[in-house]
Amino acid sequence: MPRRHSEDRTRWTNVSCQGQLEPRKLSTNHQQIFSGGRAGQDTRHHLRDEVQSLLPTRRNELPPSPIPAKEVTTVALRLKHQIEQVIPCELEEDLITKPHSGIITDAVVKTASEAGGQDYKSCVVYGLLVCKRWFKRQALLELWDSDMHDVRAVACEVIAKRLIEGEDDQEYLLEDILLKRYSILIDGEESVPANVVERAVDLHALRVIGSSGYQKCIQYLWRGWLVQDDDDPARFVDYKEKTDTNYWSHLDPDRMRVPRYQNALQVIFSIVYLALYTGAINTVNPTGDLDVVEIVLYIFTLGFITDEFSKFWKVGRYYLGFWNIFNSTLYTLLTVSFILRMVALAHPLQTHDRHRFNELSYNFLAFSAPMFWMRLLLYLDTFRFFGAMLVVLRVMMRESLIFFALLIVVLIGFLQGFIGMDQVDDNLTATGFIVKAMLNAIMTSPEFDGFDNFAPPFGLILYYIFTFVVMVLLLNILIALYNSAYEDIAGNAIDEYMGLFAQKTMQFVRAPDENVFIAPFNLIELFCLVLPFEWWMPNDQYQRLNDYVMGVIYSPLLLVTAAIETSQAHTVRGNRSRNESDDDTIEEWEQVDVDFESDGWDKKVQASKPDVATDAAVAEVRKLRAEMQELKEIVLSLKSDSRASHQDGTNGA
Repeated sequence: MPRRHSEDRTRWTNVSCQGQLEPRKLSTNHQQIFSGGRAGQDTRHHLRDEVQSLLPTRRNELPPSPIPAKEVTTVALRLKHQIEQVIPCELEEDLITKPHSGIITDAVVKTASEAGGQDYKSCVVYGLLVCKRWFKRQALLELWDSDMHDVRAVACEVIAKRLIEGEDDQEYLLEDILLKRYSILIDGEESVPANVVERAVDLHALRVIGSSGYQKCIQYLWRGWLVQDDDDPARFVDYKEKTDTNYWSHLDPDRMRVPRYQNALQVIFSIVYLALYTGAINTVNPTGDLDVVEIVLYIFTLGFITDEFSKFWKVGRYYLGFWNIFNSTLYTLLTVSFILRMVALAHPLQTHDRHRFNELSYNFLAFSAPMFWMRLLLYLDTFRFFGAMLVVLRVMMRESLIFFALLIVVLIGFLQGFIGMDQVDDNLTATGFIVKAMLNAIMTSPEFDGFDNFAPPFGLILYYIFTFVVMVLLLNILIALYNSAYEDIAGNAIDEYMGLFAQKTMQFVRAPDENVFIAPFNLIELFCLVLPFEWWMPNDQYQRLNDYVMGVIYSPLLLVTAAIETSQAHTVRGNRSRNESDDDTIEEWEQVDVDFESDGWDKKVQASKPDVATDAAVAEVRKLRAEMQELKEIVLSLKSDSRASHQDGTNGA
């Protein structure tokens, strides 16, 4: 395998397994909550070792947490205790999440920010995400209080979001709060270091992901404005040439590590891959010979297969996801098509076998056409429309598991009954007919013809029951699940899209490769660099050779990216000269300066604006209380005056 300071960087979608990489046991007091048995702990220790090399680092070992893991754990436990006191019972989620919540008040947020003191305040947001995972785990263990623990988990997100958006120091926010990696103690050992950006993606913490500071961090990572420090892998620093307007300083092969450029190259390769397939399937070679288009198509396929295999080899089963299985199925069909073509070429021209295998090869190739076009959606998820739809599709596929689990049980039961009726006469002849009729019923096209003579009257009655169960019960359950999934995602489409975009960004950033060779360029790395040179060449020379090769193969794209970054450098310089953020843009309403205070408009607005922070009924009650207090003071004053006058009259008498 290639020499890497860290492992391959692209598309590690399921590495973190929703934030449950670490063993569950935390301490003696929390053993019930965070323990999962000895076998489960051994599995998690193995998984932690397995994914350790996938985290961003340029050394053979991960850098330690900048704050001792014991202190981070203490901060997390303080926060957990606070949230348990703030939410002592089951509450409606809206009371926690609504703006100007009466439960998550400014005082609560301020107290949470002080959980780490002055020395460890940068890990408070990370501690809140740790608490979220703990409460989610506790909700699974204590089903009778699951709603309360779920609300507490939501409270962790709400407080974390307010802390992120309330931080004014942008450099401190990005480098220390969001991107610095921390560990906690689990079974007396330090967990794998992770930062807030990674942990929020793992836990699908959409409120944290949707905060302004988090999104600014993601945008900086996506653009390559924040890069990993070569001297200290635990830190992310500003890209040094961000303000350099010299075109040639941006012509650097190392910039191919930028997520935006890698994604653009993947989209280009996907379009080229689709174009090659279109050319191959529309130019059938009756003789079975391979033309140039087909050869390039299969070379691309080999590169993609090698890429998928290497990732699965490094990550294990946690790498498998919907798109991985989808791509693997496509590559399998293409591999079968290629093998059949080779078998056809092994036969002489004008023979029946050569024609038959060649035709079968093209049939497999044509059969994969829908998958080629659907594969393109995987690389278009950076666009909001496609991204939201892909989230809906992913949730629907997950919900479909319930339907297929029920369907398989029903199918096996009825199939066994039909086959039992068929073999009563010791002659099993209608299996194909039975399977076809059952599949037609699943596809809402039942065939009742034939069952009236099939073990009458039992066969027809049983098929009626099967059709009713599948078409009326199970399919309506599936429709209800799909409808629920779509409503959940569509109602929260913006946050879901931001979560998907953050996940995609972290797939590139989380496990960077020192030398970026995107498939099918990974074949160049494997056969032209790794095998002939890596095993004997000194590291400095080998890295320089990789830079030369990347500079050549990526030169067309680098010419474009250098121009883009040069233009961005001018923009950043202009923004800094105006004391604005680097990514600031001047919109139409900002092009004309108007002093609202001098013309009196601001005073009128302030006098007429409503108090959105306070409910109208509460505001009226407060107003009434103030008036009652004023009335009370008047009555007391009158009473005091009356007593004084009465006392003066008595003294005069």
